[in-house]
Amino acid sequence: MQILFKNAAVFDRMSDVLRPGCDVLVEAGEIREVSERPIAAPGASVMDVAGRTLMPGLIDCHVHVTATMLDLGANARVPHTLQAYRVMPILRGMLDRGFTSVRDAGGADYALSVAVDTGIVQGPRLFVSGQALSQTGGHADFRGRWDENEPPCGCCRRLGRLGRVVDGVDSCRRAVREEIKAGASQIKVMASGGVASPTDPIGFTGFSEDELRAICAEAEAAQTYVMAHAYMPAAIRRAVACGVRTIEHGNLADDATAQAMAAAGAIAVPTLVTYDALADQGAALGFPPESVAKIEAVRGAGLASLDIFRRAGTKMAFGTDLLGELHPRQSDEFLIRTKVLPAAEVLRQATSCAAEVLRMEGRLGVVQAGAIADLLVVDGDPLRDISVLCDQGRRLDVVMKAGAFHRNRLG
Repeated sequence: MQILFKNAAVFDRMSDVLRPGCDVLVEAGEIREVSERPIAAPGASVMDVAGRTLMPGLIDCHVHVTATMLDLGANARVPHTLQAYRVMPILRGMLDRGFTSVRDAGGADYALSVAVDTGIVQGPRLFVSGQALSQTGGHADFRGRWDENEPPCGCCRRLGRLGRVVDGVDSCRRAVREEIKAGASQIKVMASGGVASPTDPIGFTGFSEDELRAICAEAEAAQTYVMAHAYMPAAIRRAVACGVRTIEHGNLADDATAQAMAAAGAIAVPTLVTYDALADQGAALGFPPESVAKIEAVRGAGLASLDIFRRAGTKMAFGTDLLGELHPRQSDEFLIRTKVLPAAEVLRQATSCAAEVLRMEGRLGVVQAGAIADLLVVDGDPLRDISVLCDQGRRLDVVMKAGAFHRNRLG
């Protein structure tokens, strides 16, 4: 079956303005043709976009779809079946908001991605990291100060377990191999302290350089890459020097660090909305006090980091990192970024730049022939008013994923 979108204003990643009067032909889940002249497609189902914006489906490069509670450590203690049911509305909500692909940064497994791909569960296409790797006392070690129990082993796979604790080069190599075998699309490593974990100050660096190099080498051998949670300049620089490809958060990066990232071709994935959301609602929703106290250490520098990365020429992709009841604030990341960056640049971060992170250039994040037909029809121009992408997708008249309608208000 062919679907022909007519009279669309197309968002083109190469331009800062929309291309009006375009036709876009979709067939067998892919975009077959994009033209500023009428496309002849006898027998196609014709949809008159009437000048609305037609753009690629959005991509969020840092989510935790199984974080059904703010307390990250508690998610792994929920019975497996109950956790799976709790995840379903989170996934559906992301797709409702126009996010047709997401990269999960720890907690989701390959089985969940299969459930989405086969239509059992409605949600965005999932690129899962499996369990993130953390050193003892690192960002995925949720034991308290006086908890002397051994951390769960890597074979204890539970939907919602953010990560696993590994120490030493050999253990790190084995952990990467196990996560790849279990279906991870990429490897997540905790390269610094974090907000949501109890015993690691933000300034801690995670893993030795030998461990980081081993993790990156194993990922490269498996034809994938490493994404690293990191805040401080020292943690970011050593991670990039050891072969890490994407830096998650990066709030406290300085000019020299951003320049080092750009020189290495590393990509930044800021996640600013989560700090605003946690500052506003975290304590009331039960976020642990020791974590609430860490928020301001990274929140204030977030906006400045966008300008630092931009001036250094560091590529940026869209991420949110929301937890629990805060997932509905996903699209607010657009509003935060446009305080510093042009709307067109922010849209590229959530489309073509994000597709580069996923190594899906030309297949996702673009409206061009040969791309997967992940498409949105927006009532409004997001280049002039990016808030049309907010309000839980209220102004998204069409949400299409791989050529199938999740929503169609055009008839």
